[in-house]
Amino acid sequence: MITETPHPSPAERQALQSRVVQALSAVVPAHALLWNAEDTTPYECDGLTAYRQRPLVVCLPETYDEVQAVLRTCHQLQVPVVARGAGTGLSGGAMPHAMGVTLSLAKFNRILEVNPESRTAVVQCGVRNLAISEAAAPYNLYYAPDPSSQIACTIGGNVAENSGGVHCLKYGLTVHNVLKVKGFTVEGEPVEFGSEALDTPGYDLLAAVIGSEGMLAVTTEVTVKLVPKPQLARCIMASFDDVRKAGDAVAAVIAAGIIPAGLEMMDKPMTAAVEDFVHAGYDLSAEAILLCESDGTPEEVEEEIGRMSEVLRAAGATAISVSQDEAERLRFWSGRKNAFPASGRISPDYMCMDSTIPRKRLADILLAIAEMEKKYQLRCANVFHAGDGNLHPLILFDANDPDQLRRCELFGADILETSVAMGGTVTGEHGVGVEKLSSMCVQFTTEENAQMFGLKHAFDPAGLLNPGKVIPTLNRCAEYGKMLVRGGQIKHPDLPRF
Repeated sequence: MITETPHPSPAERQALQSRVVQALSAVVPAHALLWNAEDTTPYECDGLTAYRQRPLVVCLPETYDEVQAVLRTCHQLQVPVVARGAGTGLSGGAMPHAMGVTLSLAKFNRILEVNPESRTAVVQCGVRNLAISEAAAPYNLYYAPDPSSQIACTIGGNVAENSGGVHCLKYGLTVHNVLKVKGFTVEGEPVEFGSEALDTPGYDLLAAVIGSEGMLAVTTEVTVKLVPKPQLARCIMASFDDVRKAGDAVAAVIAAGIIPAGLEMMDKPMTAAVEDFVHAGYDLSAEAILLCESDGTPEEVEEEIGRMSEVLRAAGATAISVSQDEAERLRFWSGRKNAFPASGRISPDYMCMDSTIPRKRLADILLAIAEMEKKYQLRCANVFHAGDGNLHPLILFDANDPDQLRRCELFGADILETSVAMGGTVTGEHGVGVEKLSSMCVQFTTEENAQMFGLKHAFDPAGLLNPGKVIPTLNRCAEYGKMLVRGGQIKHPDLPRF
């Protein structure tokens, strides 16, 4: 992988580490600083385990004043800062900087307020996604975005990546469910984006910060929207003997004017992996299955389930099962929610891609990925947020084999480039981080990348917040172009690149 991470000498690293530890010891307690190898190694990667970097120092502040002081100190020293939540991200967004401070916000885990009248909750950045819904449950409310990692991922990380989930088709991504974000700039200046009102004057900086992957500010507190729990939810599990029929069925459901609460797709290798893991009752003979959920009043659900079933049958579904109670609905979803751990049981490592394509191209991308499996001699299991065309191909490999890692990287780049060629994007909800940094050269021109650098410069002139992530440099794009030429990878010369 092409990287621009610095490679300091041991003496340079030790000298800077001593200076940073001494400076930070003046603003946080001793127990809030980690710098020995055995203490910092657990922070060397996030959910993208293929790439690792041990941080110079890890800092775990406990108060807003300490966060502010840490940022001011690092800014004075011109030391990079990488904010970190639960570390469940899948694109390397929280991978440390070799000469920087990893700012862990795990201790900011308090729910400050749940307001049933305004249907909002104010939470600290380290609160788990699922914990928000648990706190709102007594008021018959919940927080709608539900990433598969919701039992562990934090709201601060969700804001950084603009996370979605299986119900994002109807209820939207993080950006549609957050009213206000508070935090600090790289200089330690308090900053607030959005408001509890319907709108705020000036530029919509809230939407700019959500999904900015920790490059513009450090989030400490979030105000989220809560929605009423539906009276009833039921899920259809539909089997298809052909992936094209399944892909066409997704488009047919949306074309019929139906917006399901969730619309997910899994191919045969993925259903086999999850069925062996959680025994969700999936049809192992199907080439692909769809999970289509309806929620609302009992009358609304009954009518929508009937309409979706008709559309799915007309599209070629070979079997349709409808959950009869809440336990069965949760069982249907248990397989989809456990796709990633199930893949971990059948392979030493996996790399989860995250591109987005037009819904009508779902079958095309699946067939293209099948050809790539032959080309790169690696297996790939596929799971989709099919309703909005967000792909999650999981490339299975062994990171201990350098050649497998190389082929996995080329496989992933091929998926992303093909997605862009089909009218899509290189990411949907996992972010760019370091994983898709080179692939950004395929989607965006030099001028477009320069505009993104301009936005970052406005917030972070010194480039100290999460540097080397998300936006590729000219040098990286040039090197990536040479790599693709050497590997015979350039298939779409009309795409903007390098």
